[in-house]
Parts: sequence; structure tokens; C-alpha cells
Amino acid sequence: MTILILDDDPDVALAARLALRRLGAVAVRHAPAELAASLDEIAPDVLLLDMNFTPGASDGAAGLALLREVVSRRNPPAVVVMTAYAEVELAVQALKAGAVDFITKPWPNERLVACVQAALARRVPLQGSAATDELLGESAAMQGLRAQIAQVGASEASVLILGENGVGKELVARALHRASPRAAGPLLAVDMGALPETLVESELFGHRRGSFTDARESRPGRFVAAAGGTLFLDEIGNLPLAQQAKLLAALERREVTPLGSDRPVPVDVRVLAATNAPEAALLDARRFRPDLLYRLNTVVLRVPPLRERGAGDVALLLRHYLSQFARRPVELSADALARLCAYRWPGNVRELRQACERATLLARGPLLVWADFGLADAGAAPAAEPGLDLARREREAVQAALAQADGNISQAAKLLGVSRAALYRRLDKHGL
Repeated sequence: MTILILDDDPDVALAARLALRRLGAVAVRHAPAELAASLDEIAPDVLLLDMNFTPGASDGAAGLALLREVVSRRNPPAVVVMTAYAEVELAVQALKAGAVDFITKPWPNERLVACVQAALARRVPLQGSAATDELLGESAAMQGLRAQIAQVGASEASVLILGENGVGKELVARALHRASPRAAGPLLAVDMGALPETLVESELFGHRRGSFTDARESRPGRFVAAAGGTLFLDEIGNLPLAQQAKLLAALERREVTPLGSDRPVPVDVRVLAATNAPEAALLDARRFRPDLLYRLNTVVLRVPPLRERGAGDVALLLRHYLSQFARRPVELSADALARLCAYRWPGNVRELRQACERATLLARGPLLVWADFGLADAGAAPAAEPGLDLARREREAVQAALAQADGNISQAAKLLGVSRAALYRRLDKHGL
């Protein structure tokens, strides 16, 4: 992961850089005039953007202008805006303008890390037809999904979105929001899987100054920040049971009580939720409260894995992403197209998108061949019998973990249950 921080306060920028350096390469810039050249030079995955650059300014006009320039670029980074604790309305404006999240100053370091990790996972192209681009597809499954979105979007019903990693669950949430009467309000996504358990309540419900260590200022929760719009709770299956009870109470009463306060605050949001957990796991009361499930799954939308969508959808997505990433016209060899359409895509659309980006960067000429995509030769074959071809299975497992972790070595190593050093050795062994 590559992170770019733009903040005119050297102390704030340094604190952010130190907190984020374990995630990847971190670059710092202090002047707005440096941003355009830095985006071209660094091509960051995530931009951490301050909203004010003039002493005494608090309206965020400079930051909003920069944000609009960034999201209008081809292949923009995910943008997280930094605001003062009292600038909730400014944060909402930034979300409407294309930011994927906001963080208030001062922040707990674990909150900043979780925010940036989640922003990377939600990085989607914002140009063209915006967030519905990755819902492209002419298969019966995708046509049915788009029809369901159009039908359900206009309601206030809670929706539970099910699907494997990389299928585009957040894009479904964005499409539901855009089809709703709340489209003019904010869409705020919270990755429950990326939040430390100790920060869940503060993140969702907010806190008052002094309510816990490091609570130096009062902070609104996501339910309040998303007022008038949609709150998307991603990876809801990772929410601990204790927090599930509090979330259920907030949904039933339509009010939240910030940490350190005894006064509930009414909230007006539509809640969408998503998980990659199997449906059967959600029915296990030891892992997920049945009453919360019933509250969330008024409507259930299932996003199909790419391997079930057929060669036509794969070819369509290949054309779409290759045209998006390529700086010059490119073509696919017949062999590459056939093998890509037969590949099982364990990381789904996210893996296909990354493979197309890799191919356009590493290809030696305008004709792309199979090797340019960096995929396992065995990906198109049926699963091997147990005990056979362990090297191939190891390579596939490494690729799947990298796709699931969006290329983050630390996260991929954690998914595989190995150290970073061990993962690097496997990457070298398999030429990945």
C-alpha cells in the first residue's frame, strides 16, 4: 500500500506518518500546489487529505476543491479527509463529493490505521458511471441483481448483502443508496472487520470528551454523521455479540447514546449491512443474534461470485478494466482471453481488476498475453485431489490471500497464518 498525506501542519503530518508506516510506503506533502504532481509521481492507493490550509480557515473550501480534483482523475486514490472534531457537516460534504471516509483530529492511532485499511478495501473508480461500474455484466445473475436493486432501492427497508470477498458488495450498497430517496444525503461505510473491538461503540455511537483515555474531544458517531442518508455496515458478521446487542437497541429505538453521556440522540438513517460469512453461520446463535439478523435482513441480496457469471461477463469486465488502466490501446491474445475466461477467479472482480492493472503496467507490448496477468496456470483447472500438486495449491492459496488482502503483505500473511518473511519466501518461490 502507498499512502500520501497532505497537511500543512508538520506535527499532524508526522504523527499520521508514524502511525501508518507499518501499512506501507508513506509520503508527506504540506502544500496544496504539490498535490497534482505527487499524485502522478507516487500514484498512492490512499490519500489522507486535510480540509483547511489557511490559518484561521474552517470552512473546508480548499480541501473540498482539492477533493473534487482528485476524484475526477483517472484511477483516483481512496480519499480520507481529516477534519476538526466540530466539523461534522464538512465531513458530510466531503463524503458527498467522493471521499470514502473521514477522521477527526485528534485521533487514536488504532482508529487511523483501521480507517486507512478500510479505505483501501473500498477503493473503487469514481469516473464514468461512478460506483456502479463494477456491477457490469449481462449474465442472468447480474441482470437479476440490478433489477432487485432498482426495486428495493426506493424503499426504506434494511438490506443484508451476501457474497464472497471481492464480488462488489459495497458497490451494491452504493447502488441501493443512489436509487433511494436518501440519495442526496451521505453514504457512510464502516468496515466492522477493520475496527478494533474497543472502538466499535465510539465509532458507531460517538463519545463525549473525557469518556475514556484519549477522548480529548467529543466526537459524533457514524449514526449521527450519516443523518438523512445511508449507513453501510460492512462485514457485519465480525461484530462481537456484546456490540450486536447495542446495535440492535439503536436500530429498534432509532436513537444512540454516546459513550460518556446519559442522553440518547435520535438518528435518521437507513441501514445496509454486508458479510462474506456463509448464510448458515449467521443462523448460529452462538455467533450472531437472531433478533439482530431479523432486523437487518428485511431483504437479502446475494451477489454472485465471478466464476458463476460466465465467460461473457468475464470478457466484458476485462475490456472495461483494460481500457480503464491502459495508457495506450491494447489487445488480448486469443490464448489469453480463453484462459482468462476459464480461470476461476477466487478473488472475484477485485482480483480481475488487479490483474488488469498489473497487465497494463508490466506488458512489453500492445498485445497482452496470459503471463502478463500474473495468474496461476492452474486457476482454470478443477480442484486437485487431496494430497496432489501441493505446490500448485500453495501458489493458489497465496494468490487468493493477496487478492483478499488487496495486496497488503501483512494482512495476507495473517490470512495464511504465516510470518511476513515466510510469505515473502513463498512469493519468490512462485514468482509472484
